[in-house]
Amino acid sequence: MALQLGDLAPDFEADTTLGRLRFHEWLGDAWGVLFSHPKDYTPVCTTELGYTAKLKDQFEARGTKVIGLSVDSVDDHHGWSKDIETTQGVKPNFPMIADADRKVSELYGMIHPNASSTLTVRSVFIIDPQKKVRLTLTYPASTGRNFNEILRVLDSLQLTDQHQVATPVNWESGDDVIIVPSVSDEEARTKFPNGWDAKTSYLRVVKQPGS
Repeated sequence: MALQLGDLAPDFEADTTLGRLRFHEWLGDAWGVLFSHPKDYTPVCTTELGYTAKLKDQFEARGTKVIGLSVDSVDDHHGWSKDIETTQGVKPNFPMIADADRKVSELYGMIHPNASSTLTVRSVFIIDPQKKVRLTLTYPASTGRNFNEILRVLDSLQLTDQHQVATPVNWESGDDVIIVPSVSDEEARTKFPNGWDAKTSYLRVVKQPGS
């Protein structure tokens, strides 16, 4: 069965470009983004890995570790990194898992037989500090992933975990948010003393906490 939101992210031990690691131990108390690639030396993923490396400071500011995966070897990963640096201006500055035996791919449901019986689909998993899966995305081979959206989701998850709010359509950090229905008006007056805009009884818009 495919991993679902709220499931415990499977632990594993694997060789990576930064040495052998055990996933849960490596994550520690951080948030994590695990994303897979069908194989090395693929054009769309080359652009993705370069762009992700450029976001290092952005992920660190969110207390988040990034790790990639491909079914090829560590040696192939290192070779591919040279091409990524040449074409994208930066090489990956995060570990890339070598998953030749498909062990991790199978644990995370990254092999979709209707797409390929051997290569991983291009999946993204956001994992919280309790090692729970909080987001899953799977992209077609022809469409590059939007890592700005992944950062946006991280911002939303971290904000909504801390406050009893939800983020509306097209929300960006700093925009107004929504008080969740489980919070009564009485509770909301304590939590949000500056008040809110009640569009309906269940749609209560409030300034983003801390903004």
